[in-house]
Amino acid sequence: MSMEEQQKSSAGITLSPKASFVLGLVGGVLVLCTAGFFILMSLMLKGNGFTLGAGAGTVPAAVAPAPSPSAAAAAPSAAPDVVGDVKAVTADDHVQGPSNAALTMVEYSDFQCPFCARFHPTMLQLMADPAYKGKIRWVFRHFPLSFHPNAVPAANAAECASEQGKFWEYADGLFTNQDQESDAYYGTLADKLGLNRSKFDACYSAKKYQARITADQTSGSTAGVNGTPGTIIINKKGNKQLVPGAVPYEQLKAMVDQALQ
Repeated sequence: MSMEEQQKSSAGITLSPKASFVLGLVGGVLVLCTAGFFILMSLMLKGNGFTLGAGAGTVPAAVAPAPSPSAAAAAPSAAPDVVGDVKAVTADDHVQGPSNAALTMVEYSDFQCPFCARFHPTMLQLMADPAYKGKIRWVFRHFPLSFHPNAVPAANAAECASEQGKFWEYADGLFTNQDQESDAYYGTLADKLGLNRSKFDACYSAKKYQARITADQTSGSTAGVNGTPGTIIINKKGNKQLVPGAVPYEQLKAMVDQALQ
């Protein structure tokens, strides 16, 4: 008996070349299956309609709603199950709808998020639906993600437009032309909306509303938002529910109808 045969015998293992080949093949298949599983999971998260914040992991933006009017695609579930404390609505907030509405919807958004751009028309449709006239109050707050370089500048520009009473119109322009966001475009949009350009430019250059934007984001994190769009539905009883990303209109409508009961 050769030394190699003695070693195999003493170890209690004797493998023929054919058996070794089969075991190697099986092992390779298992490795490929494992890798495929993680790739599939990554693709599923990417298609959720939700752009995760840096602290929650990184999902490539494609909520730029848009490509889909954002950003942030259509329904994640990286969103937390429990909603924390939501900052009370104040006169400084950007609000559509009556203060005595049955539901308050607080949206934390990012002007560069594709899923946010996708969700914005959905919220506009909800607010225009006669079935909900006077029943919903929509509150818009900033939640610029760190990997979106235009998010903070765009938020500052929107706040400067708000000084002249054009926040919502400016927000519409940003989401509609997300691929054009830049210093030059912010000025062009201001001109298009008839804003006082010198006043707008001075405000934007000074980054006048940086503290407000940061405060919005902090309040969103406290509420449990970790990606965009992050929208919280609050009913008259104080019950809170987080909308899972850029959901389609019918899904959002179903959630609103349930909250109104």
